[in-house]
Amino acid sequence: MKRISLHFRNFVAIALGTALYGFGFVQFNMANHLAEGGVAGISLILHFLVHIDPSYTNIILNIPLLFIGYRFLGRRTFFYTIWGITSLSVWMFLFQRIPFTLNIHHDLLVAALLAGVFGGAGIGLVFRFGGTTGGADIIAKLVQAKKGIQVGKTFFMFDTVVLTLSLTYINLEQMMYTLIASFVSAQVVGIVQSGGYSVKGMLIITEKHREVADLIIQEFGRSATYLHGEGAYSGHQKEVLYVVLNPSEIQELRQTLNDIDPMAFASIINVHEVIGDFAYPRSRFRELKK
Repeated sequence: MKRISLHFRNFVAIALGTALYGFGFVQFNMANHLAEGGVAGISLILHFLVHIDPSYTNIILNIPLLFIGYRFLGRRTFFYTIWGITSLSVWMFLFQRIPFTLNIHHDLLVAALLAGVFGGAGIGLVFRFGGTTGGADIIAKLVQAKKGIQVGKTFFMFDTVVLTLSLTYINLEQMMYTLIASFVSAQVVGIVQSGGYSVKGMLIITEKHREVADLIIQEFGRSATYLHGEGAYSGHQKEVLYVVLNPSEIQELRQTLNDIDPMAFASIINVHEVIGDFAYPRSRFRELKK
């Protein structure tokens, strides 16, 4: 059996992420009757209707899901998920018993925003270091493997059902604030998961590709890559430049590109993360040009 590598820092980061999520869950969701999606949302429903501690429910509901979803998660993710589920339940248990409350004067908007920030930051950190908190993540991957339905669609359907059931203990006003919390959480998850990294990619098709490549290296200190293409209509061979730049550099290159070749075609794409150094020393470029 192939060995898998598990890193101590990942366990620490996942524990920190579940601590943030657990704190927000107890202090903002539970304290202000704001619903939640996924298994956490089911645990809130059971808590308010039949008074079962969410920390127990989280473990109980996830155990069968772990057995079912083992082969769909991958071994490394499986072990990190076990840790994520366990640590989240422990934090939920502790935060309910620590005599500490945040007084936000029953302002549901503030509660919703803070619930979204803490929840999103926590889950984003867990995802960034290879873990999950179980629940809907396992269900979504299982449905994708069996039915071919995209993970995002399964998340949406599952959360819709859970949030609808949550109307058994919250009113419409609280549901609207719950949706605000969910939106904020989704945005924060993306930011934390990508490390707050903001870059964009640019695909450029131009007859003056050498001039544009030289400009990118000299003016921006970046390298560029040639992709060999062929025009579908003309059948002519074309050189396509691919470069990764900061958003401000993209805007500057757009303006300069129009001066070099007004007929150039460029496509700007979002880049979630870059692995490796995409900078290119200008001094090295000057040496190569000699």
